[in-house]
Amino acid sequence: MKKIYALASILLFLSFSVLCQEADTVDTKNDQLNIPQINVLAENLDDDNQDQDIAGLLQSSGDIFESTAGYTFGQTRFKIRGLPSENTNVLMNGILVNDKETGRPYWSVWGGLNDATRNKEIESGISASNLSFGGIGGVTNMITRASSFAKTRKITYSSTNRSYRNRLMFLYATGLQENGWAYTVSGSRRWAEEGYVDGTFYDAYSYFLAAEKKINKNHSIGIIGFGAPNRSGRNGGSVDEAYQYAGTNYYNPYWGYQNGQKRNSRIGNYNQPMISLSHYWTLPDKSELTSSVYYSFGSVQSTALDWYNVADPRPDYYRNLPSYEDEFNGLTQQEKLYLWENDPTYRQLNFDTMYFYNRKNLYTIDDVDGVAGKTHTGMLSSYIIENRINDKSDFGFNFNHKKELNDNVILSSGLNLTWFKTNQYKVVEDLLGGEFYLNIDKYAERDNVGNSPRLQNDLNHPNPVVGVGDKFGYDYTGNVNKYNLFVKSDFSYGKIDFFLSASLSYDQMWRTGHMRNGKFPNDSYGDSEKQNFFNYGAKGGLTYKITGRHLLNGNAVYMTRAPFFRTSYISPRTRNQVVDGLTNEKILSGDASYIYRSPYLQARVSVYYAKFIDQVYSRSFYHDVLNDFVNYQMVGVDVVHYGTEIGLESKVTQNFTLYGVLATGQYFYDSRPTATISADNSAQVLENRTVYLKNYHVGGFPQTAMSGGIKYRSSSYIFAGVNINYYDDIYIDLNPDRRTAEAVANYAPDYSDRDLVLDQEKFEPGLTVDANIGKSWRIDYKYYISLNFSINNLFDIQDFAFGGYEQYRYDPFDINKYPPKYFYLYGRQYYLNISFRF
Repeated sequence: MKKIYALASILLFLSFSVLCQEADTVDTKNDQLNIPQINVLAENLDDDNQDQDIAGLLQSSGDIFESTAGYTFGQTRFKIRGLPSENTNVLMNGILVNDKETGRPYWSVWGGLNDATRNKEIESGISASNLSFGGIGGVTNMITRASSFAKTRKITYSSTNRSYRNRLMFLYATGLQENGWAYTVSGSRRWAEEGYVDGTFYDAYSYFLAAEKKINKNHSIGIIGFGAPNRSGRNGGSVDEAYQYAGTNYYNPYWGYQNGQKRNSRIGNYNQPMISLSHYWTLPDKSELTSSVYYSFGSVQSTALDWYNVADPRPDYYRNLPSYEDEFNGLTQQEKLYLWENDPTYRQLNFDTMYFYNRKNLYTIDDVDGVAGKTHTGMLSSYIIENRINDKSDFGFNFNHKKELNDNVILSSGLNLTWFKTNQYKVVEDLLGGEFYLNIDKYAERDNVGNSPRLQNDLNHPNPVVGVGDKFGYDYTGNVNKYNLFVKSDFSYGKIDFFLSASLSYDQMWRTGHMRNGKFPNDSYGDSEKQNFFNYGAKGGLTYKITGRHLLNGNAVYMTRAPFFRTSYISPRTRNQVVDGLTNEKILSGDASYIYRSPYLQARVSVYYAKFIDQVYSRSFYHDVLNDFVNYQMVGVDVVHYGTEIGLESKVTQNFTLYGVLATGQYFYDSRPTATISADNSAQVLENRTVYLKNYHVGGFPQTAMSGGIKYRSSSYIFAGVNINYYDDIYIDLNPDRRTAEAVANYAPDYSDRDLVLDQEKFEPGLTVDANIGKSWRIDYKYYISLNFSINNLFDIQDFAFGGYEQYRYDPFDINKYPPKYFYLYGRQYYLNISFRF
């Protein structure tokens, strides 16, 4: 009922404006359904985490629903139509920049280059694009060729209390000069000694260079290079028990004190530069051809603690929490409770203790480097900081052609050829006071006593003395080759516009192991068998213009998609084995919209449906019941998304605009997939299980979101606004193994915790308020100053959990032993932005 009342209030608040509209005549001939874009500001793109889901942010447009969903709802990880970001194609000058390993676009690749990437072409949902067949989440093309920038110079400073505290940014563009050259240079610096969350920090730069030469009226050549090196301290979700004792819902278990100074164990370090060379050719037959060659390279790095033959040092590890009744690390339950409540250092990592232990841990390695009788004695680091590295390279060619066949038909086509490699390995980052580390599998050691070859992570180099910078654990390369072709025709006939599009693609992938794993000596080193996938897609859409104000629009698509490398292998760190039953994913989707447009009211109402068939689910974790570290794969995972989108924007006076937005959907699993559970140490299939996922919700974000607000803009260039936001239907992300017959086999029907095992937690709804104010000045018609200030979560709501997940590790006889982990909306945040353009 709350949702109905909120929507009714928004509609009543806006409906009176329709009565005072003036009639006007709009010619429907060639009247396109053109949704203008808006600019997404940096304050909505703070999180440069490589795993960030940014589909909604990149789809922001002048359509009030899209702009609100991407701008306002983004702080709760809201997803437009519930779609993960791999369903959105993000392009730069027609070149796909989605990661080939996961299919996702990552903001960290071009973070901080807001001015350089400000110009965008946005096609939402299933609608047509001249540059890509696209997914069902739309296509965004960032236009960054040098000649597209007007002559300008701009400097910006920003202050905030979010991931970073300060930002400096500049842009210099010559525009297209009389000699046919155009140049653009941009860069930024973002930093914070400590961000919003304790123990985090931010240190980022970015740069952008573009040059273009117009040879004549038909030919231009352009080159573009950019990068965004970023180093930041991370924060992680935790359990409510830890939040309670820490006294904050932003408790961060990743940091601790070393010699009295804060140190974060989880540091992300990203740098993936890209360079492209393009030829722009305007042909005499009303056609255009853009040909590009590009190369992207760089590294994604993330540090973490590792330990050997000692207790788990994580402060929120379940045995370190007061709820664990038994003694652990020499502390009773009461002693742990006292320390959690009274000693802030106990609630964090204890680096001093780790250093102390490592410096007195004398150890001898036998048969060093596989040489019998060769030994090495020194201080073994039982605790280290490891660095997980993913070196990427992406080389390719891209061609886009557009031809106007006649006044009514435009033909577009594109070809993309790409060769992608991801070399993933880890090295010792810090020995934390010790002298060396071991390259053995600590989980395999439990099952194989003595100096068994099965303990070795690399039989080609057994028993090495591992020091800082040395590789250990795993080392492999993922190879992905992708070839895509699409063609699209646009037809415009007065009151009816429609398009038809088709695509063909061929994907090939394989694993190359650089270590011969002792558990899988014959299936871990060298090239694996190549996996090949042929895919296709077809989609179409129609717009019927009842009048110039009233439009109907519909789109439909059926497509298949190759599985992504990251989820195709059971355990790519140890062996070549692919998931059984690996096959193409099938996607069926459609939407229909009613659009109203007038000088005083803009409105859109849309309904949509999407079904995903044969998705792959792959995880690895420690399984308490099977008492083993396992690989958990599900095939035949089907998901359904359907829902409604409503956006209304009314200009009620010359200065005031009211708007309201509703997004509500149902996103749920629609199959009972088969799960294969195999031991990571042996690849032995421990069990095959049917997972009763059908009708459970896709979790981790709001499935209903609403916003209503008022905007003020005066003739003296003063603007302000306030909006109220409501979020609901938020479900926890599931552990699928808890929804199997085996998980509840030992429970009686009246067992008190049976429902806790099977039910899916639904979070309480949340309500927030945002506000903004600003002004701009023009001085002597040459200089422009802009000042704006915004506050998110004005009333400092800190107990709104907008997402979370069930831990994969669980004990069916004590379901609270490994409780869920939650994410809470940040409290009051501000953003002050000052820019000077001249």
